[in-house]
Amino acid sequence: MSKDNADHLRAELKSLTDTLEEVLSSSGEKSKEELGKIRSKAEHALKESRARLGETGDIISRQTREAAAHADKYVRDNPWTGVGIGAAVGVVLGVLLSRR
Repeated sequence: MSKDNADHLRAELKSLTDTLEEVLSSSGEKSKEELGKIRSKAEHALKESRARLGETGDIISRQTREAAAHADKYVRDNPWTGVGIGAAVGVVLGVLLSRR
């Protein structure tokens, strides 16, 4: 996931939680009309967040497929290098896990 996508996701979730916190904190002190406005605002924020998070999910999915395709092409073009990288990763993970 790119830094921009992660930042976008954090901003969306923060906006949604801020709106929901406002709804929860003010529900006992407001009139029905004010509660209706706050509820409408919360519903709108939720719809926007769902749409944006769906778009972000699509972007992340596309980037993951592209990265997997590049890795697959690289390994097919350089099979022994791929085997070497896999072995090196296995050795490093083995060393790290054996230390625990």
